[in-house]
Amino acid sequence: MPTVLLIRHGENDFVKKGRLAGRLPGVHLNARGQAQASALAETLKGIKLAAVYSSPLDRAVETARPLAAAQKLRVLRRPGLAETLLGDWEGKSIKALQRDKRWRALQERPAQFRFPGGESMLEQLARLVGEVQALCAAHKAKDVIACVSHADPIKLIIAHYVGMPLDQFQRLLIHTASVSTLVIHDDRVLLERLNWVAPEKPSK
Repeated sequence: MPTVLLIRHGENDFVKKGRLAGRLPGVHLNARGQAQASALAETLKGIKLAAVYSSPLDRAVETARPLAAAQKLRVLRRPGLAETLLGDWEGKSIKALQRDKRWRALQERPAQFRFPGGESMLEQLARLVGEVQALCAAHKAKDVIACVSHADPIKLIIAHYVGMPLDQFQRLLIHTASVSTLVIHDDRVLLERLNWVAPEKPSK
């Protein structure tokens, strides 16, 4: 099976202001996020990618485009890589949600948690792992593929493949525009890189 680059989208104003965008439409990269996407594409240009896959949400696609262009590929949108279905929590500020007792349950017992009006963590995990498995099955072992997604989905994928209990997945840290690398073999998986961020050019 191939090497998988798990890439979180670049910064947007929801991230900057501490709000949960979820699957809200029209959440675009801000100026810093665009710079991050460009820096990422430049840094990874020496790695030959077989494909660039992306969550269909705007901020992910906008992060994937410079990378795909540098590789002379097109962005392939995959709903299975989408952000968590947050339901009633979409658009809410993290600060406000931290006063909700359900927020603590999410942090301490995510394996038993369902977002109000949204998907459970177990449903999300099954969706994400199924998607990664399907993408890997479509490629050769020597291939390197990029999957542009979101923070919690990337954490869940990594936790699954390295054998980390779901209730501990929040111990992982995934920054905007970061790259985490999984080398997936038939009999084992290696976490080659975690939360690596390309150097950004200083703003003028």
